[in-house]
Formats: sequence, structure tokens, C-alpha cells
Amino acid sequence: MPIRLTPVEARVLGSLIEKEITTPEYYPLSLNALVNACNQKNNREPVMQLGEEEVRQALHGLEDDGLAGAARGHDSRVTKYEHRAQEVFNFTRGETAVLCVLLLRGPQTPGELRGRTERMHPFEQIDDVLSVLDKLRLRQPALAAALPRQPGSREIRYAHLLSGEVDALPAPTPSEPAALGASEQDRLARLENEVASLREQLADLKAALASLKAPIS
Repeated sequence: MPIRLTPVEARVLGSLIEKEITTPEYYPLSLNALVNACNQKNNREPVMQLGEEEVRQALHGLEDDGLAGAARGHDSRVTKYEHRAQEVFNFTRGETAVLCVLLLRGPQTPGELRGRTERMHPFEQIDDVLSVLDKLRLRQPALAAALPRQPGSREIRYAHLLSGEVDALPAPTPSEPAALGASEQDRLARLENEVASLREQLADLKAALASLKAPIS
């Protein structure tokens, strides 16, 4: 049966894949860190404002499809979550990177994919990106598709099919903010994960202090 992800499930899965590759020292992710990853303002189209309950429900849906779940063998007071896309699809690193960007940013041209996958998997040429897209398109069931060319556009955009067939969507408007460079994206992602990690440590300390103050029965 084809997988049919909701927009929130697609964002959660993409965020887990991205963080495993770009900030492995903070992976797997706590629920709080995962919410922050989903709600990032960089590398996300559209930007979302998800709450913990929405992300938790999306995790349940992904778990039903075998695509994510609580991290196995992870010793922590706080539950951590991981994706299992590799187990389901047996992707190459290039396929993982391309699908991740399509999950997080919607339809993309091969040129956009080449630039936006740089931190996860550097492609030497556009042809290498097209080769990966062809592999995703030829899977059974297909995981990607080419969209009709936009009027006035020279490049065809591609979309993932994990949420079903995609209608031709208008290209992003030129008024959108310019994307951050790869080094800036990496620095911002690391800062966001460090803040989430510090919050978890603070929660652990508060829990330990409360247990010390609890009356002995």
C-alpha cells in the first residue's frame, strides 16, 4: 500500500532525517527538539507553528507506517525519537538527501535541490541530481514526480509523492527572503539544537531536585 503522509507527518519525517545527517551529536531528538526543528524558519517551506500534541500525533502516524518511533536502546530520562526511512526504503545517501529537501521545502528544481542538499550530500553535477530523481520516480510505488513546467520557467520542478499526487503549484515569489548560506544554516541549526539540549538538561535537574526534596515515607 502506498504511504500517504499528512503535511505535519511529512514535516516531522523530513526534520528527523535532516537532523540525523546535519547535527548527529543531537540526534535522536526529544519531542521539544523535534518541535523546534519542525518550526524552523530557515530551510522550511511553508514555515509552520506546530505544537507538541500535533507533532506527537504525527509521530504516531509515522510509527504506524514504520517510518519513525522512539529511539531504540537510547538511555535517557527524556524519550527521544528517530526516523526509520532507511529501513523502509533502503535509500542511497543521495536519495535520502533529495527526498529530505522535498519533504521540508516542497517542489524544487534540480538546481535548487543541488544547492539545498549540499550539507547532506554534495552532488557534483545537475545530472547526478537528475539520476537520483529518476530512481525515485521509477520506484514502485513512485516516490517522486515531475510537475508540469511553469509558464516562463526554464526548469521543471519535482515533488515527493509520500503525501499523494501533487498538483502544479505556483513557484515561490521573488519577495521571499533569500536563503541562508550552508554555513549559516548549519550554525543556526546547531544553536537551535543546543538550546533544546540545555532545556532537557534543566528539566532533568529539576526532576532530580524534586525527588531529593520529596518526603521519605
